[in-house]
Amino acid sequence: MIINIDKSADKTSESIAPEKLKSGDPVTTLWHAFTDKTDQFHVGHWGSEPCEIRVSYSENELCVLTRGEVELTDIHGVKHNFAKGDAFVIPAGFEGIWKSITAVEKIYAIFEASKE
Repeated sequence: MIINIDKSADKTSESIAPEKLKSGDPVTTLWHAFTDKTDQFHVGHWGSEPCEIRVSYSENELCVLTRGEVELTDIHGVKHNFAKGDAFVIPAGFEGIWKSITAVEKIYAIFEASKE
């Protein structure tokens, strides 16, 4: 069965944990479309209003921005800016700040390696 990665999936809103929220709107929106049977691969849409979130990635994530602008800053202060239409990978082990400069939406594909 082929899965269409659109926003027809049920929309859920999640609050950003207070210890992760650096500034801005504490709510994100998720349209989760697919999880494989190993529970390691996930795909869908994610969105937020302007905010800054402390992030620590245990997973590898492909992001394709469909709306807005983001700035990723690693723990060494190196900044990367992306805008609508850009695609990028955040590798497992990345730590830093995800800043949604404007309202943002992305298509995500996440792979979480087995912890065995």
